[in-house]
Amino acid sequence: MDVPGLVIAVVVLAASAHENTAGTALPGKVAATTPTVTTALVDQGFKSSVVAHGAGLGTGVQVVERNPADKGFIPQPKRRVVEQTFGILSFRRRLARDYEHKISSSASRACWAMTGVMARRIAGTSTRSWRAA
Repeated sequence: MDVPGLVIAVVVLAASAHENTAGTALPGKVAATTPTVTTALVDQGFKSSVVAHGAGLGTGVQVVERNPADKGFIPQPKRRVVEQTFGILSFRRRLARDYEHKISSSASRACWAMTGVMARRIAGTSTRSWRAA
């Protein structure tokens, strides 16, 4: 995702795949489609291999770490945009469960859902028409 929370690239993996698999697949896809991306932020679950892979592609990968002195739930400033976009996309019925048999079909559903989000942002509407009272 970029800074306003729009999806740049989609990688769909099996549930049994580790985060690092996506961490090495996604920067390559982003570098191929959007070469102007210079920095990627990741959470603590990613290993140093993701940072090294991003450096090899010319993208600086920074791990956003939580302050160990903090207790309880404290939202991380950069991760809030990502979590908000995931929440918006989870309203889409086809993304709530995996109904697709092909990975390309699942990825296209995520792109179509993001297209709807972008269209609503351009139109200036915040709710779907069927929710309007």
